[in-house]
Amino acid sequence: MADAKPSPRRGRKPPQGDKRQFLTTMDPDVIRAIKQKALDLDRTASDVMEEAAKQWLERHRAGKK
Repeated sequence: MADAKPSPRRGRKPPQGDKRQFLTTMDPDVIRAIKQKALDLDRTASDVMEEAAKQWLERHRAGKK
């Protein structure tokens, strides 16, 4: 009789390192464009969105000073 092994987890793999998931809602055309451009640049959509968020935060922090 074969050993009963738990089946691998289905779905998305957990983020690497000290990252956490952040869910948002966006226009489907924007999502599609982000995913396509990220693919063109050999990056993940998550990486592109994190870069955009950091740039947005930096712009808004600069205005507060």
